Amino acid sequence: MMAVRSRDKNLPDPVDNPDTVLPQGVASVLAVLPSSAVVLGRDDRVLRASSAARAFGLVKGDHLMAAELLALARQVRRDGEIRESEFEVARHKFGMEVTTFAVRVAPLGTHGQVLVLAEDQTERRRVEAVRRDFVANVSHELKTPVGALSLLAETIQDASDDPVAVDRFAGRMQHEAARLTYLVQDLITLSRIQGGEPIPTPGCVPVDEVVHEAIDRCNTKAAAKEIALVAGGTEGLRVWGDDELLVTALRNLIDNAVAYSPENTRVVVSARPAGDTVEVSVSDQGIGIPESSQERIFERFFRVDAARSRATGGTGLGLAIVKHVAVAHGGEVNVWSKEGSGSTFTLRLPAFGGTAIAVPSTTNSLEAAK
Repeated sequence: MMAVRSRDKNLPDPVDNPDTVLPQGVASVLAVLPSSAVVLGRDDRVLRASSAARAFGLVKGDHLMAAELLALARQVRRDGEIRESEFEVARHKFGMEVTTFAVRVAPLGTHGQVLVLAEDQTERRRVEAVRRDFVANVSHELKTPVGALSLLAETIQDASDDPVAVDRFAGRMQHEAARLTYLVQDLITLSRIQGGEPIPTPGCVPVDEVVHEAIDRCNTKAAAKEIALVAGGTEGLRVWGDDELLVTALRNLIDNAVAYSPENTRVVVSARPAGDTVEVSVSDQGIGIPESSQERIFERFFRVDAARSRATGGTGLGLAIVKHVAVAHGGEVNVWSKEGSGSTFTLRLPAFGGTAIAVPSTTNSLEAAK
């Protein structure tokens, strides 16, 4: 039977030593495996290692660098039993990173060789952790309005002979029901866009229309606090995207600005060209965001001031929706804020046609012609 020899350029050619000859077909199989693959000889020397194994730092030269893996390989060589385990490797890359591997170690051939397969589980672990946190947060957020509705319903039943109390508690029930509705709507919106996939059928979206529609949807809340919503900046700009999603993102930014601003102030929504992007900013004169919280404000359910957010009816999902809408459009969102001086959130979106150019609207052109 013809044997396939290892061709690792970093190692000498094993001409007559059977300990360094790989069984037939093994080299071809290892070449196509997505896992980090390492073949160890009887003396623990690396006979073959995939590029992934070297990239992760599991192998250097002809040495297996993970002591835990080496110990596992020796156990397998002694008793011939396949073993599975998990371990972590710390790497200095863009700061300290920890990579989690699921490992399977098995005997290979009859010359004391051992095959080590290591599958990177880091992203799967991260996704699972995010999913668990999301489920826990959703459960917690739903319990509050549902519990309040149940309690208020019992209270109304007990106070059925007191019309004033019934009216008061009915109003509270409407408030909690509205809060529950907003939460469900935000969850549905987030589930549509959180995959990070691009918009399936993007089109030309006039920024002026998005701004005016978003402001119109927030006027009632703003009027209740006597906050002026002002549109400014460059008119006639256009972006690639989905108009309804962009209105939703901008509405969330304006809603936040109104919720965290004192009465008799103003919120300014402005657009300006920025090369191949269009920047749409929402600026307020509110309480501002602590610097320590600014990196986390786009996380789902993260609240700088949880008590105030719940009091204003916030779901904790608004800024997460904004972030995912921006990503889905190939753009980004960032924030500038100073406590006591207000905040400015800026959406950067790809310009329609590749360059941000102001185009007069048809309505304005007709009015000018008259």
